[in-house]
Amino acid sequence: MAIQLVSTAAQLRAESARLLTQKGGTSQGLVPTMGALHEGHARLARTAVGQNDVVVASIFVNPLQFGEAVDLERYPRTLEADMALLDAEGVDLVFAPSADEVYPGGEPVVRITAGPLGGKWEGASRPGHFDGALTVVAKLLHFGMPGTGLSGGGGLPAYRAYFGQKDAQQLALVKRMVEDLNFPVEIVPVPIVRSEEGLALSSRNRFLSAEEREAALVLSRALLLVEARANAHVPLDLESAQALVESQPLVELDYFDVVDPRTLEPLAENCKDTPFRGEGLAIIAARVGPVRLIDNVPLDS
Repeated sequence: MAIQLVSTAAQLRAESARLLTQKGGTSQGLVPTMGALHEGHARLARTAVGQNDVVVASIFVNPLQFGEAVDLERYPRTLEADMALLDAEGVDLVFAPSADEVYPGGEPVVRITAGPLGGKWEGASRPGHFDGALTVVAKLLHFGMPGTGLSGGGGLPAYRAYFGQKDAQQLALVKRMVEDLNFPVEIVPVPIVRSEEGLALSSRNRFLSAEEREAALVLSRALLLVEARANAHVPLDLESAQALVESQPLVELDYFDVVDPRTLEPLAENCKDTPFRGEGLAIIAARVGPVRLIDNVPLDS
């Protein structure tokens, strides 16, 4: 069955209920995106399709996440290509609402606040970004909720939403929002997809020149260096890994650290200067030419 496009929350609820009934389904998955999809998004969709009877992907460029209007206008809109990618992965429905559908009456007065966790790392460089991201994710989680009970009166279908681990801070915040506010949804993390050279896939990579793309590979190389040291149970020596990044003249480093994967608090300094034990997350952000890139790698000794 070909993928179907809907543009209102009412259509989404009605069509997802119809599909669940038609399939005798017991589960529904949601893949929230801003479009300009690539293989990383394809993995999200593929994972969701493998775990659910009905899968919805949303495509909405959220104005609340952009600090400047020019960045919002610049963000690529590729709906036709996005739908082809999602169709190939077996997604049932694409929800592509207008801004008026998501924010009737204009930008919302009441919003989700990311709190202290949203003010560090990416939040420090992009003030207010995570408040906007969590606000739209909260609305999308409501929009994508299964709208029907199971046949035979067995209750509501299982509900899961899929987020990429590349946006580690967003993932941590979404998990915390769902836990703190008792959203009836399971958040499923999906690992980073990389190019053959090692660059984490991102919709922003299309804005890199060939020279900048080559320079950006230093981010993943530095992370893999730290990962190798963690696996070898030796000091992580972040300073030398950071020096590797700073040796690339086209890369302007914002931050590079090892943090707790749940709280994103920096690990104690002695975890970086003595043999690594336990669990951590190496995170990095840098500007390469006109593009801001983020990446991370889990550490588990």
